[in-house]
Amino acid sequence: MIAKLTGKLDEIGEDWIVIDVGGVGYLVFCSGRTLRSLPETGGIVSLYIETHVREDHIHLYGFESVAARSWFTLLQTVQGVGAKVALGVLSLYSGEELTQIVAAGDKTALTRVSGVGPKVAGRIAAELKDKVAKMDLGPVAFNAEVSQTAPKPAQAAAGDAVSALVNLGYGRAEAFGAVAAAARSLGPEASVEILITAGLKELAA
Repeated sequence: MIAKLTGKLDEIGEDWIVIDVGGVGYLVFCSGRTLRSLPETGGIVSLYIETHVREDHIHLYGFESVAARSWFTLLQTVQGVGAKVALGVLSLYSGEELTQIVAAGDKTALTRVSGVGPKVAGRIAAELKDKVAKMDLGPVAFNAEVSQTAPKPAQAAAGDAVSALVNLGYGRAEAFGAVAAAARSLGPEASVEILITAGLKELAA
């Protein structure tokens, strides 16, 4: 089982690349986001690999991060989502954005992906919400909600507010969505206490 490949970027296609590792060329399928992160042909590339073994083929899928690879696997647990659709989702959205989309149940955002209709979008939002709730969201998950230019204390305050709401008995996905909404409206200067209060109001709405 291949888990990671590092070598020379030999060729780039529409949704695939060839990585030359010691003279052996590996055909690796990638999302548009991963392709955009690669160096020019001839440069050195290192990708995390998901290997799919079928009766009639072996396919390698490459990702720029472990998180992206995890999302690729997670998305395919939903009925109607295969490797092609999962790559399409990851072409449009980062892992952090997907965390927020699923936590908020934003089916409209999911239907922007080619091949994802309302029914599949509904399944993704519903079936992955609890699974996302068990993931380690951490401060990084707030990067797109609490601006990346915001000071680290703002990100830490949001994370602490989520933890507080979880301790009060709310689900992590619910708490995340409520605090993210509060952080958007209150700005990066909001304290933990204010975010908790605003988050409770969001949950009660």
